[in-house]
Amino acid sequence: MNPTMQTIQDLFAVVFLIAGVFFTFIGAVGVYRMPDVYHRIHSASKCSTLGMIGLLLAVVFHVASVGIIAKATMVLVFAFVALPVGSHMLAWAGLRTGSRQWRHTLVDEHAEDRVKTDQPSQKPPATLE
Repeated sequence: MNPTMQTIQDLFAVVFLIAGVFFTFIGAVGVYRMPDVYHRIHSASKCSTLGMIGLLLAVVFHVASVGIIAKATMVLVFAFVALPVGSHMLAWAGLRTGSRQWRHTLVDEHAEDRVKTDQPSQKPPATLE
């Protein structure tokens, strides 16, 4: 591989590495700063996915082998399946245990569904003051 092509690959790797670290850092700040468990789950799941994409693309551009590309693709496919499922399970657990919602939450679709079907919940969701 000629030096110009290697330099371009390394430049792409650095850009994706910085983007991945940036999104991961923003996700960590979001988990710390968000007011309730539902916002924190949202922050963690979105930013971890974007951060992982950036970091894996950085590895793919830096190493540039078929085996690494295949492994990175498998990791991304698994993450795109597992992270939303895990986030949904955490949100459901928060809802079932009565985790407080932020007082400025605009819509509680689960509470609206309970009212429509007349199903009592285990605990009514509380609000943060």
